[in-house]
Amino acid sequence: MIKLDLVNAVVERLGDSISRSKAEAAVETVFEAMKRALAQGHRIELRRFGVFNVKPRKTGVGRNPRTGEQVSIPPGKAVRFKPGKELQSL
Repeated sequence: MIKLDLVNAVVERLGDSISRSKAEAAVETVFEAMKRALAQGHRIELRRFGVFNVKPRKTGVGRNPRTGEQVSIPPGKAVRFKPGKELQSL
């Protein structure tokens, strides 16, 4: 599923009460708000769906697959998702 599929689902669900451009703006607004919240280190909890949060990633050592040379991986942050009970039961 891609973002366009989500926009189409909103338009289908709401019918004539919303235009495709307004549905696209609504979906984009939700995604932007989620990105901003995660960038600020906030946790996003969507009941019965799941939880998004940002966790620190440790420094590590990897390998270049072509040369086999060791490469250091700098510390950073990664977005994690933990599905809710309804998603786990699929």
